[in-house]
Amino acid sequence: MIILKNIIPIFVKKNYGMNIIFQTWPWYVSGFLIGMIMLCLIYFGKVFGMSSNLQTLCSMTGIGKKVAFFDTDWKAQRWNLVVVLGAMAGGFIAANFMNDPSNVSINPKTIEQLAQLGIDAPNGKLVPDTLFGNQVFESPKMIFILIIGGILIGFGTRYAGGCTSGHAISGLSNLQLPSLKAVIGFFVGGLIMAHYLLPLIF
Repeated sequence: MIILKNIIPIFVKKNYGMNIIFQTWPWYVSGFLIGMIMLCLIYFGKVFGMSSNLQTLCSMTGIGKKVAFFDTDWKAQRWNLVVVLGAMAGGFIAANFMNDPSNVSINPKTIEQLAQLGIDAPNGKLVPDTLFGNQVFESPKMIFILIIGGILIGFGTRYAGGCTSGHAISGLSNLQLPSLKAVIGFFVGGLIMAHYLLPLIF
């Protein structure tokens, strides 16, 4: 892995001159690309969503014979599973081989607020190790938080009929009012969590 981490950036930068992929893209570039992808999906009659893959994976196990919710044609959603695998692979490569710590700039006030909660600044990473590092599995409290958080996410995506990608990207692209309501709920819930609940938890 160490060899790949040194080779990949050199290979890309020197052989292809693609320094742009190591930089943070402006919102109007990434937003435009996401919009083009959504237009292609709409044209081909596809509905994009990450949480829907949970239903697909359960359907693949045959549990649909006992639970009607999972009685779906999972083969028709194989393309969405490929999207998830691609996102996982791309995220792993970007985080381990192509990241540039100098691009991560955090507001000093945010660093101060994190310190008050006992959370160290990411120090060149996208997320702090206190919350996303392997050491979280050494704390019973953090394991409990992960379990409860997973249950709430599973319940929320099922109750809302989709997650952030399904509603905020696909739903809004199709001008769906329920998706707009869901996205507003996501933002309000995130603000409440960040400003009121997170200090209580930590």
